[in-house]
Amino acid sequence: MPRTPQQPDAPESNFLLFAAIALDCHRTVDLPGLTGAATRRELDDLHGHLIALHHLIDAHTTRTAPIAAAEGDHLKAARTHLWQAAEQLHHAYHHAPHTDGATPDRDVCHRRTPEGAPELTVCQRHIGALTRVRRHATPADLRKSAPGPAHRTKEK
Repeated sequence: MPRTPQQPDAPESNFLLFAAIALDCHRTVDLPGLTGAATRRELDDLHGHLIALHHLIDAHTTRTAPIAAAEGDHLKAARTHLWQAAEQLHHAYHHAPHTDGATPDRDVCHRRTPEGAPELTVCQRHIGALTRVRRHATPADLRKSAPGPAHRTKEK
């Protein structure tokens, strides 16, 4: 099936460029002056970014995989790895100390008794994304630590 070349000046490509620039700007401007561990708020925000990126990669995977198998396989692997990263951020959030210095209860999500607002948002986002993840991945896929499918060249 013929594919159209991407037009670099398309408006939708600018949104991703601006998002990448904003994240890079945050990293170079805001982070060098900070000390200590990432805060719960930062971990929550990072989790939100990863979930949004996961949804974006999911949309690209859905439209690409049926017409370009090699690209689709790599996008599927990227989607899985993004979920694994989001899972780790979710765990890090629950291990991070509260703003008042209280030690977090690490089993709070497993008992389904989240910490309440605003802490509840990270759990709601994570559980909402999990329902989407389970549509295309098995538990074994999600536990895999391999970097993805073997490198494939473009099909002719």
